[in-house]
Amino acid sequence: MERRVLLAITLSFLVLFLFQRFVMPPPAPVPSAPAGTPNQNASATTPTGASAPGTQLPAAPEAPPAPVVAATVSESNSRDIVVETSKLKAVFSNQGATIVHWILKEYRTDAGQPLDIVAGGAGPDAMKPFTLTVDDQRVTDRLKHAIYRVTVNGAAAREAVDATASPQTIVFEAASADGFSVKKTFVLEPTSYVIGFGADVRMGDQRLNPVINWGPGLGDDIARAKPGSFFSRSNTVPAQGIVHKDGKVERMAFTASGMREGLLRYAGIDDHYFVSMLLNEQNTQPVRMDFAPSNVPQPDDPNITGRYVNYAVRFQSPQDQSRFFFGPKEFETLRAIDPEMTRVINFGIFAWLAAPLLGALKWVHGFIGNWGWAIIVLTLLINIVLFPLRHKSVVSMRKMQAIQPKMKAIQDRYAKYKITDPERNNMNTEVMALYKQEGVNPASGCIPMLLTMPFLLAFYGMLGQAIEIRGADFFGWIHNLSAPDPYYVLPLITGAVQLWQSRLQPAPNVDPTQQKVMMMMPLMITVMSFGFASGLVLYWLVSTLFTIGQQYFTNYLIGAPARPAVK
Repeated sequence: MERRVLLAITLSFLVLFLFQRFVMPPPAPVPSAPAGTPNQNASATTPTGASAPGTQLPAAPEAPPAPVVAATVSESNSRDIVVETSKLKAVFSNQGATIVHWILKEYRTDAGQPLDIVAGGAGPDAMKPFTLTVDDQRVTDRLKHAIYRVTVNGAAAREAVDATASPQTIVFEAASADGFSVKKTFVLEPTSYVIGFGADVRMGDQRLNPVINWGPGLGDDIARAKPGSFFSRSNTVPAQGIVHKDGKVERMAFTASGMREGLLRYAGIDDHYFVSMLLNEQNTQPVRMDFAPSNVPQPDDPNITGRYVNYAVRFQSPQDQSRFFFGPKEFETLRAIDPEMTRVINFGIFAWLAAPLLGALKWVHGFIGNWGWAIIVLTLLINIVLFPLRHKSVVSMRKMQAIQPKMKAIQDRYAKYKITDPERNNMNTEVMALYKQEGVNPASGCIPMLLTMPFLLAFYGMLGQAIEIRGADFFGWIHNLSAPDPYYVLPLITGAVQLWQSRLQPAPNVDPTQQKVMMMMPLMITVMSFGFASGLVLYWLVSTLFTIGQQYFTNYLIGAPARPAVK
């Protein structure tokens, strides 16, 4: 009985996991953009009044070239302005007044280079963050190509701006003799990934309502990662649209185009570890978000296709000030801005439990200083806390195992009666009387074990999402706990330990099919572990070793389970 219940519970979770991971078909890939036109998809983020993504329209006649108008506010040459805070380095261009690079100082690429979340692999002509567009294409071209005059806190901007000690306001302005004028204002804080932005676009006396384009994103390694296959699944989520509306978070498929509008608390794009989004929580305004995927062959390797998502923001009316967040999905950083922002981290159905476990992991790491050992210590602590529930479950199942011969005798006596025969009710009465006589509760073996599952699954989900272990070194050959073991040592050890565990418990009255399934499970777990992050496999290994140790300790306290008789 004990073994059958364990098998049923394990197989139930295994079936759910395998169905989600291998059976559910991945979304159909989006056709790649032609190599010579990497910005075609970027322009698919349509403003209000434009056709929906994917709609085929006749080619519009080209607008006549705009006459050259003398600039009244500008600079003589294009240049870059580098703004540094304690968290990031932002590179602005005065041609178009856009962000060229947004480099996160505390994070690195897989190759150890500074991490830039502006998608450089999307091509030189792709839209850059804070590109403005309007309904009039000629005005849009002027917004994109104008050389802006740059000032910082009212003074002419130098090539480098220091924002490590105090906030800095960077203003880009351009104007022409025909009444065209534009003013872009950026505000960067010393210790924040939030950037304030305001835009004032005018044509004569008319103030225009521009679309704020981010362009394709995000620019980290995930965009260039090879898609997973059936035997080598990808454990990282590529860029996808995300929207918070009416208290609910919607995640769009990374191949999906579409539009979302309304009173959105926040909206943008995120991948497994990073996010770029509009913050609309302080003075919530009606806003429209347009999303469009963009697949671009990489210039350094045409065999690799960068998977990006463009998004564009259009408020219902022109806004003098808005806020954006471009940074890591780090729990405390997000919570400090808005507690609802922590839902950007997809911990799963047990997020309410995963967040405290993440806090506990960081607390342990504060003492140990190594994320791998912190995972080991916290895994042991969790299993120690769950020990009484597991022990009670094992004891209850042992009692059920002990009365199996008596239960079988009762069942055999009533086997001659049909299920619909009233005599079968007497069998149930005798079974319940047997439970009462022997002091056995048939549910007491399953319920304690089921109560442990949320903790274990929440810890598993937390390790799969926590940016803290991204690129974290452990020891020896494991230099990135968020990546699979390069030599498959941990998965192979885990498989061997699982086989050891399966042999610890006898299998009385188990048919040959169940025995084969039990023998196949360690092999299945080993194969699945090949593509798992090392931190997850480490947790699984330590938890299994603790369970084996607990099995030996339980056998010491209440005696080893009866072995099946050899026939």
